[in-house]
Amino acid sequence: MARCFVTRSLPGPALDRLRTAHDVEIWGERLPPAYEELSARAANAEGLLTLLTDRVDAALIEHCPHLRAISNYAVGYDNIDIDAASARSIAVGNTPDVLTEATADLTFALLLAAARQLPEAIASVHAGDWLTWEPARYLGAAVQGATLGIVGLGRIGRAVARRALGFEMTVLYAGGGGPGLGEAARDGGAGTVSEVSLSELLERSDFVSLHCPLTPATHHLIDAAALERMRPNAILVNSARGPIVDPEALRSALVAGQIAGAALDVTEPEPLPADDPLLSAPGVIVVPHIGSATRQAREQMAELAVANLLAGLDGTPMPHQVHAVA
Repeated sequence: MARCFVTRSLPGPALDRLRTAHDVEIWGERLPPAYEELSARAANAEGLLTLLTDRVDAALIEHCPHLRAISNYAVGYDNIDIDAASARSIAVGNTPDVLTEATADLTFALLLAAARQLPEAIASVHAGDWLTWEPARYLGAAVQGATLGIVGLGRIGRAVARRALGFEMTVLYAGGGGPGLGEAARDGGAGTVSEVSLSELLERSDFVSLHCPLTPATHHLIDAAALERMRPNAILVNSARGPIVDPEALRSALVAGQIAGAALDVTEPEPLPADDPLLSAPGVIVVPHIGSATRQAREQMAELAVANLLAGLDGTPMPHQVHAVA
């Protein structure tokens, strides 16, 4: 029986399955353990089940001499030093696929909310400012037939593209690709999908949606120069990783009217402080990283995270292992 540390309580029954096989300690607070606390709790652990908010760097891995498996409750794993884990032959797993549709739904919800100025309209009702039907108030942008640019056509990007095709949007993409769009993935007009350069995507799109992983190459990919390429009516949607967007450049672009709006499920930093200047920029919507927040998706993520950890501790390949282990 191995000792495991789980950095947060998870929805669903999956952790009960882990408890029946191993000695499990679960961090029960709403906030994640501080780095020093995580290091102390993990020091004697053989298995870790972590979240994106947990920094598992080379120093922490070195501090855990018994560690054999790390399961990350997320698709991304940029919070884990994969090289350091590989050097110790520690298996690392993630939870892809099960949150694809939920995140794509949230992405499109953000796009529609920003396009139709829903936060402003809702706020007006609560403020008692709904006086009558007004023909020129809260005029938003049309989504049907518009052009959507997807940066990173992976699992979630393709799912967003499928939704966009239902709105007869012209879908442009840069980065990634592959199967999943069937006959719709061909060059043409509205309701079709075309691969273009990032520069062309930014220049042509009415909406730009980010779905690329966070890497050194994509850190602040959307910077001042990228935002200058976008159309003044364009809306930026980010449900990938906060640091893909330079927040200072985004705020400046919104204030200057270089773009029409931004809808963000992820930010830099995260969480965003209540007094962060980005929140006061015009046309911005921020929600607290809820892309996968459906009961079904979160419970399925827990099941897969536990399956990864059980396999890693048994010395067998994880169902979703992110790297080879010697």
